[in-house]
Amino acid sequence: MADTLETPHAPRRVAVLGAGSWGTALAALMARNGEVVTLWGRDTDVVGAIDTSHENPRYLPGVPLPDALRATTDLPTAMRDADLVLVVVPSHAFAETLRSLAPYRPADAGVAWATKGFEPGSGRFLHEVAGEVLGPTVPLAVVTGPSFAKEVAQGLPTALTVHSDDPQFAQDVAEALHGTAFRAYTGDDMLGAELGGAMKNVLAVATGVADGMQLGLNARAGLITRGLNEMLRLNQALGGKAETLMGLAGLGDLVLTCTGDLSRNRRLGLALGRGQSIVDAVREIGQVVESVQTADEVMRQAERVGIELPISSAVRAVLHGQLTPADGLRQLLAREQKPEYPTGLFE
Repeated sequence: MADTLETPHAPRRVAVLGAGSWGTALAALMARNGEVVTLWGRDTDVVGAIDTSHENPRYLPGVPLPDALRATTDLPTAMRDADLVLVVVPSHAFAETLRSLAPYRPADAGVAWATKGFEPGSGRFLHEVAGEVLGPTVPLAVVTGPSFAKEVAQGLPTALTVHSDDPQFAQDVAEALHGTAFRAYTGDDMLGAELGGAMKNVLAVATGVADGMQLGLNARAGLITRGLNEMLRLNQALGGKAETLMGLAGLGDLVLTCTGDLSRNRRLGLALGRGQSIVDAVREIGQVVESVQTADEVMRQAERVGIELPISSAVRAVLHGQLTPADGLRQLLAREQKPEYPTGLFE
């Protein structure tokens, strides 16, 4: 693979905040696309290795990174003259990161994020948090869809979507990401895109549990399909667009996360289904597993609008130790027989 490719526009200066696997992969992608990218992280060893050895030995060991990618632990340096800021940190660090970057954000720089989840504790969507912290005039966008960091870093074909209330900013972010093996689409439904990206993590635990219990492919397909139904019903109640969840931000991300063993959330479910404790499973995975907090926030949203989500509710109970995986399965199977769509597609 060539280290960079020619771009039809002047190179953008991009600050990527978060040097985990996903932040590193997206920074490498944009650097190969010809953008001028600086990656910021807190871990001096990881940042030093990226900057000098062109590898992230902790999160993407053995995956070569482009020589043009720069990395730093100094936030003002990363933000200097940025045309675009991309935040790629866990959801629990999202608000803090926005508050930290705000004083250094160049006046014309929009802020996008590839973080999935809700604000812990409040259950707010991340675009609501960003609007509050950064103010109403800063262009905002969410980057989401079916993507494993390792495959993106390796240059394997991937498709994502960028949603924003600002069409030009969505286009700018998509252009920075779009390349020979990476398709970036655009949309205008930030709520639906964020809901899909968060909720699929909870449903991936359910399919992982079923596979860990060796319940078969029929069970996995049933959980994915009924899980999508839960996503669609909650999305409709909250005001999102159905087509968003039938695309990359919903169905695409759901299928990938529920079936691919690179998914941390699926691996958590697999471990629980095999009888491992949640503490041991999370320790073994060694990275943030978003579903542990997201299950609470999904159910908070559902209870607020009066939507019943049997699969998501069972996952929350299993993650809190209130149900064993076997009891959760029995609870789901004991539900009454009914039409698949009682009064319409989203009922």
